[in-house]
Amino acid sequence: MQKYNSFAIPEIPFSKYDRFIVILNFKTTPMILLEHPSLKSFNTFGIEAESRYFTELTHENDLRELLQSGLLQQQPFFILGGGSNVIFSKNYPGIVVKVGLKSIEMVNEDTETILLKVAAGENWSNFVDYCVEKGWGGVENLTAIPGTVGASPVQNVGAYGTEAKDVIESVEAYEIVTGFKHTFTNVECKFDYRNSIFKQALKNQFVITSVTFRLQKTPHLQLGYGAVKSQLDKEGIVSPTLADVSRVIAQLREIKLPDPSKIGSAGSFFKNPVVSIAQYNTLKAQYPTLVAYPHHEGYKLAAGWLIEQCGWKGKQLGKVGVYPLQALVLYNLGGCTGAEVLALSKAIQQSVKEAFNVALEPEAIFV
Repeated sequence: MQKYNSFAIPEIPFSKYDRFIVILNFKTTPMILLEHPSLKSFNTFGIEAESRYFTELTHENDLRELLQSGLLQQQPFFILGGGSNVIFSKNYPGIVVKVGLKSIEMVNEDTETILLKVAAGENWSNFVDYCVEKGWGGVENLTAIPGTVGASPVQNVGAYGTEAKDVIESVEAYEIVTGFKHTFTNVECKFDYRNSIFKQALKNQFVITSVTFRLQKTPHLQLGYGAVKSQLDKEGIVSPTLADVSRVIAQLREIKLPDPSKIGSAGSFFKNPVVSIAQYNTLKAQYPTLVAYPHHEGYKLAAGWLIEQCGWKGKQLGKVGVYPLQALVLYNLGGCTGAEVLALSKAIQQSVKEAFNVALEPEAIFV
């Protein structure tokens, strides 16, 4: 094991796999960089890959000093949350920075709402459970979604009629180039369907450290999705609680989606594509069973339906396949590579484009 007490990272060929630790002499606590660590446990797809360096931030001071050191300007970097929508297609030649900041703090309360400031490294599903237990409404439909709180504004995560943008008050983040801290209001985040300013104009320019949520003391339940209402009716629940809704949605997700602790996947792999009213009408005339939902730009098509119609459900390519219970999910049959995931993804995109003239965009991020 070698130790280095300097900001300068030694030049070592990426092909060399004997690991060592680089200790950077920061002002407060030393920062440890691991060389060539396995990233398999840091992505829910379970893909084996390595990065040149890896570090985890557990305090905000760690991030400030990392930014001041200039390390992120010296080499490629990737900011990692829970790894639930990340596909490592090859070994990463730079530094992977995992955000592990943890805390939940009530910052304001009035007669109707609660403001909670939640650190970016908190587990998203655990955060939802915490709110449900407290009786605070707004995120119960987003239960059992893998990942961290810091990823929620980036992806604008959503499920069963609710999106993160509906409850996000503001986002705190550090600018990588300047090291300055910024607070973005909900409007400034420019939220859209599975999208935000952090995936577009400000991509790779900020590291999110916390998200502030506005939650309801008297919950307004969102039961617009038929499957949720049907299950509640089946159980004879006339006046559902937050816990009822959260539990039912978790059950529905468990039926359709593989458990990432047992089967490697990235959850819903593709976004539901949005098409114009004219294109929707044309497709509906050709395919009467087309599944679609009204959208402010036209109609949002069910990507899983499109993929299933192309015959991909249950099929596999190498060691990666399309989940037999939900065509929107790609999963690891055991030992698959990122290249295999990319190949299957492109094959599906091509099939859907040829069959429906609709472009599918991956929700998962290839690194």
